[in-house]
Amino acid sequence: MHEAESPLSEPALPFWVSYDEESEEPGDTMALFGDSGEAALRSVPLGPLRKNLTEAVDALQQLFTDVAARGGPLPLREAHLSFQVTAAGGVQFIGTAQMQSSRGIVLVFKQ
Repeated sequence: MHEAESPLSEPALPFWVSYDEESEEPGDTMALFGDSGEAALRSVPLGPLRKNLTEAVDALQQLFTDVAARGGPLPLREAHLSFQVTAAGGVQFIGTAQMQSSRGIVLVFKQ
């Protein structure tokens, strides 16, 4: 993967983002493939993205371990979660099962 350099020389990756007028965090006003605004290529800092994604995956793995421990006739064997990346390196999970969009990044957890 190609790493882009941000103005502060922090390692970054280019992501297509769009402006989100409803965001309350001034430094986090871009979201990958948002529904509003025009898309623009932005450098997302790897430090915050790495930290946020690692924390999210750790929490999800613990959650899945707890759910799988319940057992039963239909145990959890696989989970698919979609998420978006904000311009500041945040991670936002897409929470509706009815969303038909292919936008976002998918994590697949298998037993």
